[in-house]
Amino acid sequence: MLTREEFETFITSLDEKIWLDFPFDEKTAVYKYGDKPDGKIVALVELGSKPLRVSLKCDPQLAQHLRDEYETVLPGYHLNKRHWNTILCTGQLQAAEVLDLARLSYQLVKG
Repeated sequence: MLTREEFETFITSLDEKIWLDFPFDEKTAVYKYGDKPDGKIVALVELGSKPLRVSLKCDPQLAQHLRDEYETVLPGYHLNKRHWNTILCTGQLQAAEVLDLARLSYQLVKG
């Protein structure tokens, strides 16, 4: 199963302009792309969650397909349900698949 450390190492390796912020609370790690202090959200990670909970931006059709296919892919928690999914990293989706979705989220945010 994917760990927070593995996720953070991957997401921050995608671009030097990805950085960590805590704009909501100390339990929600928010990875943003762009210049500080602004930036667009690429991913959110609920710290201390077991299993790890990762929210990622997604193409709306793919987002719905993933929700239909996997019980561990849910509409984005406190996010636009059409464009965001929250993934429970239980192993139902392999770590590589979650990281591929993280890459897609980055690409969608970067434009």
